[in-house]
Amino acid sequence: MGLRKKVRETSTDYAHPYRPFPVALFNRAGGWFGKLGIGAPLDVDTLMENACRKSGLSDYGDLWFRRPLQVLVDSINAEADLTPFGRMIQRNRLESALITRLRVEDLLRRHPEIHRVDPGKIILIAGLQRTGTTTLHRLIAADPDMRSLASWEALNPVPLPGEQGHPARRIQQARIAEKGLAYIAPEFFAIHPVEHDAPEEDVLLLDLCFMSQAPEATMHVPGYAAWLEAQDHRPAYEYLRTLLKILTWQKPARHWVLKTPHHLEYLDVILEIFPEALIVQTHRDPQKTTGSFCSMVAHGRGVFSDQVDAREVAEHWVRKVRRLMEKSILVREAAPPGRFVDVSYYNLLQDPLAEVERIYQRAAIVLEPAAKQAMLATSKQNRQHRYGRHVYHLEDFALSREDIEKQYGFYRDKYQIPYES
Repeated sequence: MGLRKKVRETSTDYAHPYRPFPVALFNRAGGWFGKLGIGAPLDVDTLMENACRKSGLSDYGDLWFRRPLQVLVDSINAEADLTPFGRMIQRNRLESALITRLRVEDLLRRHPEIHRVDPGKIILIAGLQRTGTTTLHRLIAADPDMRSLASWEALNPVPLPGEQGHPARRIQQARIAEKGLAYIAPEFFAIHPVEHDAPEEDVLLLDLCFMSQAPEATMHVPGYAAWLEAQDHRPAYEYLRTLLKILTWQKPARHWVLKTPHHLEYLDVILEIFPEALIVQTHRDPQKTTGSFCSMVAHGRGVFSDQVDAREVAEHWVRKVRRLMEKSILVREAAPPGRFVDVSYYNLLQDPLAEVERIYQRAAIVLEPAAKQAMLATSKQNRQHRYGRHVYHLEDFALSREDIEKQYGFYRDKYQIPYES
């Protein structure tokens, strides 16, 4: 086989993220904004008081979530090195999560029947990052009998005050958020499309408990990340189950499909809290996924901070992903038979409907003709690179193929994953 020289594209300058002029100007004026309190450190009491004032509610229910929120806030203040714009966004995000928790308590008080809602069978996709999870998630979510978390629901899972049936305001808010992200970080859509009406990861619902991987994927918060790994995640997953009941109560469906790589770290908790779930694990050559995911994290952190260290991103997440691999293997070896199904990224690309049909058979769900047609239409719509091509290079993260193989070779051997050309 002859050798062919490839021209290397210019490296991404992760240390100097793209900034639209108004955002850059806002950040430069950080000293002035600091005098107005915008640049002040985050404070849990202030966040909770602001959420009560803005929502008009005061009952948070069980305050167990305050501890993870405090650890996260302390880590952001001490470690994240956010820009004034990034700090403003994070402040709004945390207040929004607290407002949602207040609205959840209010809704459950007014409609206790929600606790009796049955979410149905659950297909839970728990593959590693960049292994085809989004493709599979959107295919299954196209089934009219299958319920998924829409992006607008992830932002606002509970009806807004005065909402009469149709969630038009929530959808509009998500549309604005989508356009805002596209303006602030246009290159991010080539890595991971965020569309207001598309299925979204339920890690954003876990984030309402301040116990998810989302903060460490978007900020430098090693203190929080280390603390999180040592915690009992049952309360967060029990809250997730409550939120699924609330969402099903608003829009009933026979079954649910969930998806986030976060689940791989806590499969033991999922087996306990979601006994009806079939867990689908997707697999792909780590040589192809590692650099791509590190690039996604570096881009995400660049939205909130001017200090993005690509090598630190890789160091943190290579260890983290190895932990996901090791923990998931241990849980699977001890789990009852029939709770897991494996899907090859390459088989999914070659014949997606065949893989979906195999999953449905294992879940004892009938794949109706209408669902097949909807999935085919979704497959054509969600074509690769429709937002541009994601360019990244391992050397930008001080990684080599040998490094990756040393860390993840055991995972390749365990699931007989081929090398991708």
